[in-house]
Amino acid sequence: MADLPVPAALKLGARLQRRFFARSVHAVAPELIGATLLVDGVGGVIVEVEAYHHSDPAAHSYGGQTARNAVMFGPPGVAYVYRSYGIHWCLNVVCEEAGSASAVLIRALAPTHGLALMRRRRGVAEERALCSGPGKLAQALGVTIAHNGLPLDAPPFAMHARLQTPAIVAGPRIGISKAAELPWRYGLQGSRYLSKPLAG
Repeated sequence: MADLPVPAALKLGARLQRRFFARSVHAVAPELIGATLLVDGVGGVIVEVEAYHHSDPAAHSYGGQTARNAVMFGPPGVAYVYRSYGIHWCLNVVCEEAGSASAVLIRALAPTHGLALMRRRRGVAEERALCSGPGKLAQALGVTIAHNGLPLDAPPFAMHARLQTPAIVAGPRIGISKAAELPWRYGLQGSRYLSKPLAG
């Protein structure tokens, strides 16, 4: 399934409430494909995510709670933001019950809202390059550590349920050295906005 036409993508489903995230990270992650993520009205359709369970050696929570990952151990339905490689901010959504410390990394969006502002923030004009990776996405949406711990069902965030069930492809996660073989990366089949292609 290719990306939705922009007019169709602009139609928003119901707002996702925090209870949506109070489920297994493996249920939430694929259901986020096709949902819309907005930060202060800027964003688009989620086309790629990765799931991280607390039992997973690649999860930030695997070694226990620290000042950096404390938000992961809190209630579901909040943003967990961290700095990757000391350069890029990355946006995650906390899932499961408080204490589970599981989250979904938002890896890529098909941009639909606020493209002019995204282009200024990213310093690029090509639409595909705006949000095709977690660091690019955070920069385009203006996400920083100031968003860490904020609820996803209240401003500046707005997340809207998908209006149809898309064709989803799963595969190994990328950019990690531990448990990379687990097929916990999910993407919209045929999307040109993926950070890297997924087979299927």
